[in-house]
Amino acid sequence: MTTLIPALTALFALLFAALLFDQYRTRRGAYQLAWGVGALAFSIAAGAEALAAAIGWSEPIYRVWYLFGAVWTAGWLGAGTILLLAKTRFGYWYALCLALSGLFTILVARRLEDPSAGPTALVYALTAWGATVAIGWLSYMGDVRWARFAITLTAGLSVIAVPLVVIAELPAPGWATDPATGAPIALLLPPELRLLTPILNVSGGLALLTGALFSIYVFMPKRRVLPYSSDPDQRGDELLFNLAIAPVALTVNFVRSVPDAWRAWRAGTLNRRVPATALIALGAFVPSLTDTLNRAGSTEGYQVGKLIGALLLLCGFLASVEATSEVRLPLFGRPVRALLRWVRRGG
Repeated sequence: MTTLIPALTALFALLFAALLFDQYRTRRGAYQLAWGVGALAFSIAAGAEALAAAIGWSEPIYRVWYLFGAVWTAGWLGAGTILLLAKTRFGYWYALCLALSGLFTILVARRLEDPSAGPTALVYALTAWGATVAIGWLSYMGDVRWARFAITLTAGLSVIAVPLVVIAELPAPGWATDPATGAPIALLLPPELRLLTPILNVSGGLALLTGALFSIYVFMPKRRVLPYSSDPDQRGDELLFNLAIAPVALTVNFVRSVPDAWRAWRAGTLNRRVPATALIALGAFVPSLTDTLNRAGSTEGYQVGKLIGALLLLCGFLASVEATSEVRLPLFGRPVRALLRWVRRGG
């Protein structure tokens, strides 16, 4: 692992966080604050990896990397998406993300040899599934408090993780890395901490990805080839049927609408949020893909994937900016504004 790639990742993520916090200062959007926390955690974790590449791993660096990178990053980036889409029907999709995170926690526990892993995973999974039911019900009732419930869960788990990371007993040498990439891995951590991570990581990562795709669908020109409804006032059997066909209907309608979106983009009439959220979706997908490949033994793109992810997230944010004057950061503000003006003039 070289120092340059994680250092650049940390820089891009830090710039992303600074832009979000600056925007929050003027607009007071809760989603900007949550995204800013996630981006800052991403930057700190990447910075820890860069520092470790320069001077070697130590137990404090390893703990910082795990708390900010493995635990907080995806969870809080996902939380920002939840808050952004709080007034939509995205609650159904986030409930599905939580349900999958509970299932993934059970599957991870089966790979651990510690006898306490099974009961611990069951507690975490039941918590996720209970939250799934609550969020699904609130979404069905059209109650925007589903987002508040989801954020409370994310914040609670994030707080619980802090003492678990601080007091965890780590066998010598106090850290573990992949022998092929030199990237840190969670091998030494106790089950109560390792099994807490998927609830935040899986649900947050999926929320960021599916939320971006959801936003693209909302703001792009649409062809509704397969109609469906999520109206809570319809009969129960009709609602269940519509919820069952919604993934298929959304996929078909999305694919059918892509040519119209392409023509709108070429004509300059496409809503700015569509390319912005497309970049955010790619920014969530690429690191997930390279991390999966890393676990499967293909280690070459692990660090590069995170760098590309940070850059795409930053570009997605910049693409969403309506006026270049909104970028007011000291030191970086002027070159970023100049770059935006150059890109929007077509080079």
